[in-house]
Amino acid sequence: MSQAVRRERSRMQDRAVAVLSLLLMLPWLAAARSDPAIWAREWPTTDFSRTTVADWGEIKSGGPPKDGIPALSDPPFHPAAQAKGLSPAEPVVVLDLPGQVARAYPLRYLIWHEIVNDRVGGTPVAITYCPLCNSAMSFDRRVAGRTLSFGVTGKLRQSDMVMYDRESESWWQQATGTGIVGAMTGRELRQLPSWLDSWQGFRAVYPEGLVMAEPRHNRSYGRNPYQGYDRSNWPFLYDGAPPPHGIAPLARVVRVGDRAWPLARLAKAGEIREAGVILSWRAGQASALDAGHVGKGRDVGSVRAQGRNGADLPHDVMFAFAYHAFWPKGDWMLE
Repeated sequence: MSQAVRRERSRMQDRAVAVLSLLLMLPWLAAARSDPAIWAREWPTTDFSRTTVADWGEIKSGGPPKDGIPALSDPPFHPAAQAKGLSPAEPVVVLDLPGQVARAYPLRYLIWHEIVNDRVGGTPVAITYCPLCNSAMSFDRRVAGRTLSFGVTGKLRQSDMVMYDRESESWWQQATGTGIVGAMTGRELRQLPSWLDSWQGFRAVYPEGLVMAEPRHNRSYGRNPYQGYDRSNWPFLYDGAPPPHGIAPLARVVRVGDRAWPLARLAKAGEIREAGVILSWRAGQASALDAGHVGKGRDVGSVRAQGRNGADLPHDVMFAFAYHAFWPKGDWMLE
């Protein structure tokens, strides 16, 4: 059998797996619109009397049950110089805390696990990624004197991952880092400065850095299970309003606080200095949500957000629909 035939057969098998996965999700999607009484049967220790969710129809099952997408905890790391198997353009979440060795968390792992509970020096951190919103955010896991560990509920709100903490089984909105259901309702996680860069970009800046090792799970790491998603016309299980100003729902925006800059504007300019923020862009990072492999997607570039003093700022490069859903009164920095 020729190599080309084997590759085509492999692609056909991947498509079949994707179709089967969607069919298996249908029973869950049938119960998309619900109420807390139904969720309470699945979550008996969560306090549903405490919530900021006004419309329970916003909470939908994304398909997998609680922990069906397995979060990771305390993963091992390798020196970046010795790591193998990562392609140059594939994206990694970079976390560079003061006084610590910088760490890279490849999206080839996060796209399958969505949350990594880690500890960097004395700081317990949660590295999170919601593929449906392209939201990659890092948080300090300490809240109200407690250190929390996070898992994936399997629920979506406005197409964004709903996380939960294992200590109180409260639900948290990943895009905002806020508690939305349970004892932790109204609490906020402190977002840490982290950013998406290409693997080759990380190695160039941090040759002594560390990279998360491949998890011991049966997953096709490197394959994108959301192939073509960021070219879609509409987000999965999103029934909110489209973004204003004619911006495509799955166009990327750079969010800093309650402001959002279209990535297309930043990429054209290369650098933007506005509202006390310095945004820079450089080519070389692949979209993890485009091609069949996370490192083979089209070039969307890497973004850095800094203050006037050069310090890195917490930010997110997310889809426009998600920004509009969670910051409906936010400022669109269009020109």
